[in-house]
Amino acid sequence: RRSGQYTMNHDHSKKIPDGASFDRSGSQDSLDELSMDDYWKELENIHETRGNNHEERVALVVKEPDEGELEEEWLKEAGLSNLFGESSGDSLESVVFLSTLTRTQKAAVEKRIETVTQTMRRKNKQHQIPDVRDIFRLQNDSKGKVCDGSEPSTVRTSENKNETHDGTKGNAKLLSSLFYFLGTEEQKSLLEDMPSSDTDINLEISFAEQAANLKDSSVGKMYKGGGGDTLLPNFRLPKDKTGTTKIGDLAPQDMKKVYSLALIELTALYDILGTEFKQQKAVKIKTKDSGLFGVPLSLLLEQDQKKVPGTKIPLIFQKLIAQIEETTLETEGLLRIPGVATRVKGLCQELEAKFYEGTFNWENVKQHDAASLLKLFIRELPQPLLTVEYLKAFQDVQNLPTRKQQLQALNLLVILLPEANRDTLKVLLEFLQRVIDHRDKNKMTLKNVAMVMAPNLFTFHGFGSKTIEQSEFVMAAGTANVMRFMIQYQKLLWTIPKFIVNQVRKQNTESQKKEKKDKAMKKLLKKMAYDREKHEKQEKTPNDTDVPQGVIRVQAPHLSKVSMAIQLTEELKAGDIVARFLSQKSGNVQTLEKEEVFLYEIGGNIGERCLDDDTYMKDLYQLNPNAEWVIKPKQS
Repeated sequence: RRSGQYTMNHDHSKKIPDGASFDRSGSQDSLDELSMDDYWKELENIHETRGNNHEERVALVVKEPDEGELEEEWLKEAGLSNLFGESSGDSLESVVFLSTLTRTQKAAVEKRIETVTQTMRRKNKQHQIPDVRDIFRLQNDSKGKVCDGSEPSTVRTSENKNETHDGTKGNAKLLSSLFYFLGTEEQKSLLEDMPSSDTDINLEISFAEQAANLKDSSVGKMYKGGGGDTLLPNFRLPKDKTGTTKIGDLAPQDMKKVYSLALIELTALYDILGTEFKQQKAVKIKTKDSGLFGVPLSLLLEQDQKKVPGTKIPLIFQKLIAQIEETTLETEGLLRIPGVATRVKGLCQELEAKFYEGTFNWENVKQHDAASLLKLFIRELPQPLLTVEYLKAFQDVQNLPTRKQQLQALNLLVILLPEANRDTLKVLLEFLQRVIDHRDKNKMTLKNVAMVMAPNLFTFHGFGSKTIEQSEFVMAAGTANVMRFMIQYQKLLWTIPKFIVNQVRKQNTESQKKEKKDKAMKKLLKKMAYDREKHEKQEKTPNDTDVPQGVIRVQAPHLSKVSMAIQLTEELKAGDIVARFLSQKSGNVQTLEKEEVFLYEIGGNIGERCLDDDTYMKDLYQLNPNAEWVIKPKQS
C-alpha cells in the first residue's frame, strides 16, 4: 500500500538520467529534485527489506497524550514536578531553579503550568494547585527589583502575546535573569551587540532570547531555511576565554541541570518561533532481550559491557564500521548501493548466532553488505536512535525560519538525547564525515550521504512513515536537510552553550547560599554561642594567607609533581599549566602523555568541569574564585 506511493515518486525521479546527481560539484549541496533520487531508492530498498522480514516486524505504538498530560510530563522532565500535584507544597525548592531562567524560558514554564493547572481543576484532582502567577510572584517578592532597580520585563511568545491575567500586568512579573553575571542594562546591551556576522554562533545569550530580539527588531537577514540554498553557511563558535564546554566535560549532577535547562530552552525557542513542540511517548512493547538486531540500545550495551567493560558504543556497531573502513572508503556508491538482500539476511542470522562467540568469519562480508547491515542495525532498533520522545522535534527543525535557529535547536536536541543514543549518533556522524572526505573517489557528497541516511534515521516503523505520507516530498527533503546539518555541524552540536553553563553556576551558587542559611538557622535553634558561631564562619572564609592574591594552587595526584602554586597572568591557559606539570619528570611515577590528562575546575559554582587547553585561567578564576584546580585523567 505505502510502497506504491514511494514507487510512484521514485518513477517520477527516474526521468533524470542515471548518474546525473554525481555530475555536480561536491560543494553544491542544494537539495533539489535531482538529488532526491537517492532518497527514493533508499526508501524502496528499506521497504523491500521490511517486506522480506515482515513476520518479524513489531510496529512501535506511539501514544497520543491526553489533555494536560503532555505538559505534566514536560514539567517532570524539566525537574519541576513539585510545582503541582501531591508534592506542590515543596514548590519553594524550585524557586532557586526558576530564578535562574531567562524571560523566554520562564514564559515557556508558565505556559505549561497554566495548562496543567486548568486541566487539574477541570478534573477536580484533589491536589493543592498553585496559581502560576503566585509561583513567579513569589520569586519577584523575594528578589524585589532587578540589578539596576528597574521592573523585570516580560516576553511574549507567539502563542501567549495577547493573554493577560486579571490584576496582573501582562503575564506574571517575570524575573529577567538573562545572563548570570550581568545586570539588566548590560543584558540589553549584549542583546543589541549580538555578533553581526551571520556565521557566528552566540553561545553567551539564550537562543530563545536571540530569536525574540530578532523578531522584535525585524532584522531577519540571517540564512533562511529551505532546500533552495546552494551552500551551507560556515558557522563557527567565537573563542570563549573561559573555555568551551563539551558534552562529557561536566559532572553528572551538573549534566542533570543542563538537561532540564536545555529542555526548557528548546521549548522556549519553539514557542517564540511558533513551532509546536510535542514530546511523543511510546507504549511499552515486548522486545528482544538478547542478540544484536532489534535489541534496545541500553540492553545491548549492558550485555556488551560484560565483554568489554566501559564500552559506550555497541560492539556490533563498532565492528560494522571497522569492516566498511577496512576495505577502502573510496568505493563508488558506498552506502548508496545496497548489498544483496538474501545475502544480507543470511549474514544477519549468522551474526546473531556467532558474533559473541567470536566464530563469525568477517572475510565473507562484502563492503556493500556491511554498509547494509549497519543501516539495518539502526532501523531495527526497537526505538529510534533519535528516540521516540524527540524524533518529531528533530524532524520539525526543518520548519524553523533560519539556518542558525535550526542549528541551535539541533544543539539542544543532541544534549537532550540519552547518553547511549548520543554516543552512538556521534560515532555514526563521524564515520559519515569520513565517507564524505573521500567524495572525489566514492562520489558520495554531503548531499548524497544525507539522502541515503535520512530514511534510515527518520522513517521509523510505527510512526515515521505515517508522517511522511502526509506530505511526502516536503518531509523527505526536510529530514534529509536535518541529516545534512547533523553531519556538517557535528563538532558544534556537542557543545554545551555558555549561557546554560552559567545558569548551572548560578543554581549552584544560590543552593550553596540556601544551605548556608539553613545551617545558620540550625545553629541559632541549638543556641550556639555567638562568638563560637562567628569563629566558625571566619574559619570557613577563604584564607588569603595560604595562597597569595593572583595565585592558584594546582593539585596533580597522578603526576610526579603533585602540587604547584601558579601565578595567573592575562595569557596563561589551561594547556600551559598541564604542560608545566608534565615537564617535571620523575622516574618513579607512571608517565602520562599530554592527551591523557586535563586540568579540571572543581567546586565553587560548578560540580566538576574538564577544561579545554585554550581556557584563559585568569578569566575563569574571576568567574569561579572558590574552585579547586586538579590535573587528572579524563573519566572514560
